[in-house]
Amino acid sequence: MSSKTLKIEGMECAACARAVERAVKKLDGIEVANVNLATEKLKITFDESKINVKDVQKAVDKAGYKAVSGTINRTLKIEGMECAACARAVERAVKKLEGVTEANVNLATEKLNISFDKEKLNVSKIKKVVDKAGYKAIDEETSIDSDSEKKLKDMKKLWNRFIISAVFAVPLLIIAMGPMIAEKLGYMLPVAIDPMHHYKAFAIIQLVLVLPILIEGRHYFIVGFKSLFRGSPNMDSLISIGASAAFLYSLFAVYKIMSGSHAYDMYFESAGVILTLITLGKYLESVAKGKTSEAIKKLMNLVPKKALVERDGKEINILVDEVEVNDIIIVKPGEKIPVDGKIIEGSTSIDESMITGESIPVEKQVSDNVIGASINKNGMIKFKATKIGGDTVLSQIVKLVEEAQGSKAPIAKLADIVSGYFVPVVMSLALIGAILWYINGQDLVFCLTIFISVLVIACPCALGLATPTAIMVGTGKGAEYGVLIKSGTALEATHKVKTIVFDKTGTITEGKPKVTDIVTVTGVDKDYILKLAASAEAGSEHPLGEAIVENANFLRIELEKIESFKAITGYGIEVFIDSKKILLGNKKLMDKNGINLEKLNIVSEKLSGEGKTPMYVSENGKILGVIAVADTVKQNSKRCVEKLHSMGIEVVMITGDNERTAGAIGKQVGIDRIIAEVLPGDKAEEVKMLQSEDRKVAMVGDGINDAPALAQADIGIAIGSGTDIAIESADIVLMRGDLMDVVTAIELSRKTIKNIKENLAWAFGYNTLGIPVAMGVLYIFGGPLLNPMISALAMSLSSVSVLTNALRLKGFKPLI
Repeated sequence: MSSKTLKIEGMECAACARAVERAVKKLDGIEVANVNLATEKLKITFDESKINVKDVQKAVDKAGYKAVSGTINRTLKIEGMECAACARAVERAVKKLEGVTEANVNLATEKLNISFDKEKLNVSKIKKVVDKAGYKAIDEETSIDSDSEKKLKDMKKLWNRFIISAVFAVPLLIIAMGPMIAEKLGYMLPVAIDPMHHYKAFAIIQLVLVLPILIEGRHYFIVGFKSLFRGSPNMDSLISIGASAAFLYSLFAVYKIMSGSHAYDMYFESAGVILTLITLGKYLESVAKGKTSEAIKKLMNLVPKKALVERDGKEINILVDEVEVNDIIIVKPGEKIPVDGKIIEGSTSIDESMITGESIPVEKQVSDNVIGASINKNGMIKFKATKIGGDTVLSQIVKLVEEAQGSKAPIAKLADIVSGYFVPVVMSLALIGAILWYINGQDLVFCLTIFISVLVIACPCALGLATPTAIMVGTGKGAEYGVLIKSGTALEATHKVKTIVFDKTGTITEGKPKVTDIVTVTGVDKDYILKLAASAEAGSEHPLGEAIVENANFLRIELEKIESFKAITGYGIEVFIDSKKILLGNKKLMDKNGINLEKLNIVSEKLSGEGKTPMYVSENGKILGVIAVADTVKQNSKRCVEKLHSMGIEVVMITGDNERTAGAIGKQVGIDRIIAEVLPGDKAEEVKMLQSEDRKVAMVGDGINDAPALAQADIGIAIGSGTDIAIESADIVLMRGDLMDVVTAIELSRKTIKNIKENLAWAFGYNTLGIPVAMGVLYIFGGPLLNPMISALAMSLSSVSVLTNALRLKGFKPLI
């Protein structure tokens, strides 16, 4: 099975999204097809042996929309061409590359215009092919993000359409409503447009004013009627039918007026103002939609456009797209790092906050990894590029966030079902309402008002945007704080979590033992005992021994040379330093050698009770002291547990350690329940046992040995390392390794789901109340009849309200 995401053009509302989904799901070989109205993207999973992307694009095209793959456009200057044959040679060479959708060479301008799939190809490969064909390609530095460009152009078009429409709609409304206003306020209209004196001029002026508005709004009629005739009507269908009914009735009225009748009302102002207000609503909606995807834009804009590369002994500036694996890149203080790599020269501190959310700069030396888009603070470095293009950490983050934003949450299912039937139901209600009022003796104008008002007030957009917009903002906000939520399903499920299971080593604790205590007998210096122990352990690979050596190195204690080394399994080690016999190990080793422990035995038991591992040190048969080593608790572990408790969540710790050590750590942090002495392979079974208590369980681990348990849990939360973000078994990845980000993930999920529920409540509530009001329910009880223009305004503002509410999530800040 293969997966692909296609950009869908031409969608207006939830009904459009459903129409695209239906058309694609009918194809043989399609496993999954989900359309996200907010991102305007179709995500498909399909069997390549039965179907390809072009078949899907044809089906979408047949449904009245357009499916575009993730292509980018570039213009390259071609040197060395002499004639048309040269141009053809370049075209042929480039078109053979996988991922190229279009390639045209213009001999006169000596330029290659190329469109290609950015996931399959980059500029560097294109240049190599052109070079192999005997020519040279030079970048024009006109990298175009076609998606963003198109959105900006569409936004500008909508604004221009609104301005032009408003220029004609305002005088149209003033003239149409003029007689009513003049009568109420006691003013006289200018004679030229007074229907009492020049009713023909009054009618013709309105007709002339409405025509430019109809021309500007022709898109609604073209798309609306096309969708209607295809059997999948959408929001444009409702608008086009309503506006057409108003215009055609008014046109008939003009004909009657020109024939000498005064008795006909006109609806030109309704048709014109409806289209104008809808266009304004669409513009505001597109602006709000743009803001929901700002997180992705910010991430993509982090990468510098150029990189300083060392090639053939020379330093040259090239575009980031042209950087290749193993290129040597030079980055000066204050500059951004262009791609991922490993430092080969120099040292510096790097601000990785834009990637990991961690504000404190990270010290980097030779052999350390650097992340593309992070900022070099104070030293010049050279590094070897290890990951470029779509393989970089930033690209993986963008991909994860885009996938999450394009996914559907289970909470959206009801809205999806309703939106599938929404438009036909509304059209039926509009017709039924008009007929019922006509049967009850109302005139044609009254019934037409009901018909148009019902069509125009209905808003399938609000239903379609309620969930995806909140998910877009929520997942984007998570990425901003280093919390990568992989799907809408994960985002929704997280707010239901009632139990969180933490792996101990590397999650609650640092996962790296450290020297915590040094206790000596009277007259013995702590540095001396540490010097002997570290010298003895210098050749050892045991984690506890490494901790002692590391502590001595940190304190800059010079180590002694050992004369002999002997490991005693289950006891410790025996070494000779300066002809002195040094023993380092447990109580059994001391007892075996008849060494009196004095009062250190009591100290040792106390340290063990605190979850530490005590090691005795003796010299020539005399006890010197005890060195305690322990895996220390992470700085924020206790705070995280306290916050989770305040959120009503039970905290469980699972570990392979013995109960005494585990209990000491659990007590220190405030854990509710401890499951000790569990083998790595049995962790998933323990999670299953907790799930059997009818609680939603989240598992937090390092994503490697905890993979089965992460997969078993309702929500798997993996502690990332800043670079290791694509942990397959996890639903959420915490890039900083800070446990407070677990709290952030849950709080963000709760806030996002609350926002979605508010959006859905508004969308359903608006339509549930708005449609009956438009049908004349208030009028039955002596209330007003809803004007179609007010209906159009309400409809436009309903979508904007949903989007604006979703944008409130941009103000989310983690609990401190």
